[in-house]
Amino acid sequence: MTSPSRTVELRELVLPALANHHGTLFAGHGLQLLAKAAFLAARQQAQGEVVMARVSGLDFLAPVPVGHQLRLRAWVSRVGRSSMTVCVSAQADAPGQAPAPALQGFFEMVAVDGCGRPLALDRFDIPQETSA
Repeated sequence: MTSPSRTVELRELVLPALANHHGTLFAGHGLQLLAKAAFLAARQQAQGEVVMARVSGLDFLAPVPVGHQLRLRAWVSRVGRSSMTVCVSAQADAPGQAPAPALQGFFEMVAVDGCGRPLALDRFDIPQETSA
């Protein structure tokens, strides 16, 4: 996955509270972090509130041990009438080691109004970005 220049980036330290009994990032916490990054990228793109409609792909590429830092990058790759596709990738970093791909996911997010109904994105001047 490659990311365009307009991305949201988050960093998270994997502490024991985020780990499973093997001492690596628990999958549920990994999904939560990916979803948070997707939400922030979609909300920035929509210039308003969004909700998650679907996770269309999720890959756990490598275990992430306690003490490693996750660097999550999220970007909008497709904009529809009220929905958008957000790609998220995460790399694990540890002191003295090269960053390694760890997680990736694809999220379908929908712009919503105050009542939670889909809201057309064409009311904004949103640049259409495509994935490579």
